[in-house]
Amino acid sequence: MELTTFSFLVLPHIHLMDMAGPDQTILEAIEYGAPFEITYCGLGDSPITSSGFTLGKTELFSSIELKKGDYLIIPGASVDYLLTDEFRKNTELFDWINKQYQKGVNLVTICAGAFVLGLCGLLDDIRCTTHFKRTTQLAQLFPKAKVLENILYTEENNIYTSAGIASGIDLTLHIIEQNQGSYFTHKVARELVVYNRRDGNQQQQSALMQFRNHIHNGIHKAQDHIIEHIHIKHHLYDLAELANMSERNFTRIFKAETGITVNEFINSIRRETVEQLAKNPDLSKLQIANKVGLQSEKQLGRLLALS
Repeated sequence: MELTTFSFLVLPHIHLMDMAGPDQTILEAIEYGAPFEITYCGLGDSPITSSGFTLGKTELFSSIELKKGDYLIIPGASVDYLLTDEFRKNTELFDWINKQYQKGVNLVTICAGAFVLGLCGLLDDIRCTTHFKRTTQLAQLFPKAKVLENILYTEENNIYTSAGIASGIDLTLHIIEQNQGSYFTHKVARELVVYNRRDGNQQQQSALMQFRNHIHNGIHKAQDHIIEHIHIKHHLYDLAELANMSERNFTRIFKAETGITVNEFINSIRRETVEQLAKNPDLSKLQIANKVGLQSEKQLGRLLALS
């Protein structure tokens, strides 16, 4: 299987957390089995971060080979540096970034990394964002860009931009979800202890992601089991045993941790699964019902009537 490459462009005066958050998120996805790899490139020097920490020597960007579908991630760096004459004269770098985009590489910026794409001329007519302290400046410097405020991240024409540090993790999880699906991404977010994962516009999350904003391991085990075995009928005593609790205690704690009952959670997963299965014209209503643990079209109708 061909791996998808996530390559970080490590510039001088980089904000360390802008790189570390997405980097760790991708690493966790790899450890869960995602067919990804991480590489790093830069100006061929040993960059010093904005806080004064010296990093190792980077491989020169022009020596990196990326293919269509890969991701070039540009973490934020000091805007004062990015707008210096020294950096602005680096036309070889800007040409290289444009070349990557033209051949189908996805471009991802964290925080002030958006200024680099602006200097490349790649933000014209593109919805984009950056840290809230810098959105006005970004709009003034690149007036053709559609700079958005009060948004966590944007995606348009294979260009992704995000706001501050934490939103870089949100954006990276969004990209992983596009590649590996919601449930896989939930497991990555849970490993990072990011339970309340946010999307770019704070829209309602998938049922696979909702009701997970807690850290009770037993309840998570039961929820995972329900999602992975939605095609069977679930019994309270089996779920309680998975959570290592009595049925009464399991019922009480499940509601306290998630805000809904066990049955309501099961039905929410069933409804979302039905919505996806209904897109397949080859499946009958009875077949769809059976795939979510129901025995008849009548039961399926009652389930959908609850939504």
